This record gives sequence, C-alpha cells and structure tokens, in this order.
Amino acid sequence: MFIEQAFNYLHHSWRYLLGTIVIFIIWQLGTIPFAAAIFSKVLMDGGDLEALQEDQSLLMKVLDPNLTLFLMLLSFAIGLFGLYIWLKGVHQQPMKAITTTRKKVDWQRIWFGFSLIAGTTLVLTGVDYFLHPESYEVQFDLGSFALLFILAIVMIPLQTSFEEYLFRGYLMQGIGVMTRTRWVPLLLTSVIFGGMHFFNPEVAKMGPILMIYYIGTGLFLGIITLMDDGLELALGFHAGNNLIGALLVTADWTAFQTDSILKDISDPSAGVDAVIPVFIIYPVFLFLMARRFGWSQWREKLTGPMKTDPSH
Repeated sequence: MFIEQAFNYLHHSWRYLLGTIVIFIIWQLGTIPFAAAIFSKVLMDGGDLEALQEDQSLLMKVLDPNLTLFLMLLSFAIGLFGLYIWLKGVHQQPMKAITTTRKKVDWQRIWFGFSLIAGTTLVLTGVDYFLHPESYEVQFDLGSFALLFILAIVMIPLQTSFEEYLFRGYLMQGIGVMTRTRWVPLLLTSVIFGGMHFFNPEVAKMGPILMIYYIGTGLFLGIITLMDDGLELALGFHAGNNLIGALLVTADWTAFQTDSILKDISDPSAGVDAVIPVFIIYPVFLFLMARRFGWSQWREKLTGPMKTDPSH
C-alpha cells in the first residue's frame, strides 16, 4: 500500500523530521525574489512599507499581476526541487515511490482528477454568473490573459504538485512510518495543510470558518490518495482547482489576483459556501471516484493496521 512503500527505503524518523525542516526552509528561501522585488518597487516609487506590513493584501497590488503570480509560485517550484533532492539524497527514494504504488504513473487518473474539478468549477461559476451577473465584471484582455495562461499552465502545476508531494506524499508516508498508523497521518496532514492556508487573504476576509473548507479539502485529498494507493488523482484535482480558479475568476481578496476572465466584485461572507464543498460536493466526488476505480476495503485503507515493516 501507499504508506508502506516508504519502508523499502531509508525511513528513520530523524530523516523525516529533519527533512520537513529543511524542505520548509528551502521553500521559504524561494520567497526572497518576491520580497526583494516588492521592496525595490516600493522604495523606487516612494511608497509606504509600513502600510504593506499592516495590510498584506496590498502586497498583491505592488507589481504587475502576472509578475506577482510568477514570483509567488517560484518558491513552490524551488521547494519541489528541494524535496526531490532530499528524497533522493537522504532517503535514497525515487519520486515515483511517493507518487504511486503502480508500475508507472497513471496519467489517466491525473486527467480524471483534473477534469472532474475543472468541469465542476466551470459549470458552477457559469450558473452563478447567470444568476448573479451583478457580482461579476468582465475584465478579459487578450494580451494579459495570454501571458497569464502561459504562466499558469507552467507554474501552477508546480505549486500544487509541491503541496501534494509534501503533504500527501512525504508527510503522509513519514508520519505513517513513525506512528505505524494510517489515520494519524491522514488527519495530521489535513490539519497541517489547512493551517498553512490560515494566513491566506480569503481567511482574513471571510473569517476562520473558512478553515473548514481548507482542512476538509486536505482530508478529501488524503482520502483519495490512500484509497487509490497513489497521488495521481490528488495531483490532477489540486492542479485543476487552482488553474481554473486563476484563469476564470479573481477578486481583490484572493491569494491569486490575476488578469483572469472575470472579477468577483461582491462582498463575500463565509457561511454555507464554506461547508457545501466539504459535506456535499466532495462526498459526491468520492462516490464517483470509488465507482470509477473500484475502491473497496475503506476501513482497512484509511484506519487499518500497518503491515509488517520490511526494515533495513
């Protein structure tokens, strides 16, 4: 099974504990170009650095939207490279071993996950635009959107892949190895994943209730990883969610403020909207995936005992 694959490589606890710290540091070092670009721009324009510190949403408006997106996502690409180096050098483990239990990566599963969330997002956004056109304004500009499209299809999959490889791959296996359980890494990675989004501008705008969505999304991605014995569905789903979101709709209060087709100009408030995906849409997705890929033995795969450790 997916977590047990880690036992075939160097899996001492210290490797995972130190690796988590090192990978996090490398990821954060990747934010230096973004910070330096903003700092330089503000100084050149005679801006107010204190105002940026007080209202971090202003950071997204200092640079050109496409440049901001590129520099924001650059840190995730650097983090992914750091994870790859640590995995190969310290664990002597190939990336495939935290990607799938299959003989090779199943790209059909990746596209299934991508298409499922992309299609759903397009339909729901289209319906909402039809019902509430006053909540949107069309800001489509061919030149800006073309550049956004190129940046997004390259950089966003790197961002989402880093998050999936870190949380549902490296940490899922690492915590599973250390605790000899499945449910502990499933819950812990979901909470940590949600917690990493606590400082997103969406949470500041709509309140902590939005954490239900982020933690619930982490739990959903963890479940499909363990049930499917691989990251493919989660990789596709996460990439589709972020990519279509960045290209389709932006707002002044979102993490991605892009030259998208539409701009949400409504005054958002988190309530039912935060729980509908977690308690209605995600269960439907789980049902569809289970039928499509023939999942069974849910209790064993999500909470069952770890199999024998073929330790080195």
